[in-house]
Amino acid sequence: MAAAFVGRVAFFAISMVLLSSFATATDFVVGDNDGWKLDYNYTKWAQDKVFHVGDVLVFKYNNDSHNVLKVNATSFKDCVTSDPLETFRSGHDWISLQSPGKKWYICGIAGHCADHQMKLVINVLADGPAPAPTSSSHSLVSSLAVMVAAAMIAVAAIFA
Repeated sequence: MAAAFVGRVAFFAISMVLLSSFATATDFVVGDNDGWKLDYNYTKWAQDKVFHVGDVLVFKYNNDSHNVLKVNATSFKDCVTSDPLETFRSGHDWISLQSPGKKWYICGIAGHCADHQMKLVINVLADGPAPAPTSSSHSLVSSLAVMVAAAMIAVAAIFA
């Protein structure tokens, strides 16, 4: 019975270590803490980000003042709001990136796109695992997961 317990704990620990190493879809909050608002440079916000199929754009905004329209390249360039591909109005929109290629988003409120740069264009890369984050916080979490797994194996071995 103790051997079965040790086996289960070891399996769990190894699974946790392996799962922590796989990259998962990323949720990108558009504008980070500033959200979707007037006079924000969304081109600059997006420039160092890599978007993949399966990732999610999260638009946070006051839905009494703004919305999000998914548009084509021409409507994006000219800030045309009359024929969007999709319209979002919740104030907390989660938009899953389902296919590769360019995606264009604008605010449909009069003047917000043309006069206040409420527009975002991104390029979504095809399927495949997103590269693992390189931030120190991810490294810390991975290191912590390995340490917890090792501790669980040690405890299981002691009580076996």
